[in-house]
Amino acid sequence: MTSLAKFFNIEPEDNIKGITHKNNIIKRNIIAYMAVNGESTLSELTRELHISVPTMTKLVQELVDDHIVIDLGKVETPGGRRPNVFGLANSAIYFAGINVGRDQMTYVVTDLQNNIIKEYTDNSFELVDRPQCLERICQNIETFIAECGVDREKILGVGVSIVGRVNPETGRSYKYFTSWEESLRDIISSRIGIRVMLENDTRARCYAEYTTGKSKNESNVIYLHMGRGVAIGIVIDGKLYYGKNGFAGEFGHIPFFDNEIICACGKKGCLETEVSGIAIEDKIVQLIRNGVNTRLREMYDRGESIHINDIITAARNDDNLAIELIEEAGEKVGKAVAFLINTFNPETVIVGGNLAQAGEYLMLPLKSSTNKYSLNLVYKDTKFRVSKMTDSANAWGVAMLIRNKIIGL
Repeated sequence: MTSLAKFFNIEPEDNIKGITHKNNIIKRNIIAYMAVNGESTLSELTRELHISVPTMTKLVQELVDDHIVIDLGKVETPGGRRPNVFGLANSAIYFAGINVGRDQMTYVVTDLQNNIIKEYTDNSFELVDRPQCLERICQNIETFIAECGVDREKILGVGVSIVGRVNPETGRSYKYFTSWEESLRDIISSRIGIRVMLENDTRARCYAEYTTGKSKNESNVIYLHMGRGVAIGIVIDGKLYYGKNGFAGEFGHIPFFDNEIICACGKKGCLETEVSGIAIEDKIVQLIRNGVNTRLREMYDRGESIHINDIITAARNDDNLAIELIEEAGEKVGKAVAFLINTFNPETVIVGGNLAQAGEYLMLPLKSSTNKYSLNLVYKDTKFRVSKMTDSANAWGVAMLIRNKIIGL
């Protein structure tokens, strides 16, 4: 354990006693307070954390000596002695976030203030449920940490987000790498020698949107992810909603349609079976086979796979079939969103994922359908916007979540 990590790798249930243990907990609380509230004086820290002045003075000075806190000098006051103000040294502690996507891995390193210091995307990656893929994930994370330009001992935690159902408390994925006795979190942590948090990708993206996007001043937010699958992240009263075991947000698997299409989950009629990127891809291939005209026929005739991004590009180039399929998905998912806003009454619904790049082709029918099927007062309460965050948002979100967990927020 590094000298920095000793302040943070303290669980509340740790049955350790003694003045050193107690002081380390107080130091963690000091850092957490500064991370949220910014620069502080000793009197502010003493008052807010209920610690005596002598103890606070001693512990803050130790944090200064450890280069975790900076003495920023005197602050101007209306009268009397000018107190010193202290702030966090962002270069002392870092966190890493990694998103394991279906067809890419994204990496970021962040400081204590959640600023991205380094980011990288590997587009050659493909997620498959095989031992070789797990080995590559571990190797990729090891390589990134070694080459990111930050001292390894200063990286106190690594957040990993992955598609599918995840229990952050147990660190288990219930979609990928489920046959191992150890949890996915523990496998990665043992390999890289750093504390790891495992999180669902949509929830990580939701937290990034909520914390750093236009919704950071709102308390009730729903993030709707429309990619190859469909899922939501939920913020209630300023906190991510997990449910009992971390499975909340499986919006794509509500039984919404009376069809015979078997979903990836094994059930029939799930929302995903008609509005996901995969569903739209399957529909357009079937329609091309039936002779419907589209500019994507050339790709089909060449034996190339048609991806949802290709369909969006075709829609932007006035391809009628592509436009029709995206609008149809928007109308259908809008009816489901009406159920969401009637239930949660959010301030904002943020739409992200590949399909969100279709812009108004998706959003106009989505909002129109939501308006049609939701309560008028609830719809008027709700703002809709398309996510403007980059591909690194999932990794950024999970980096912030591991930071919060480690410093005790």
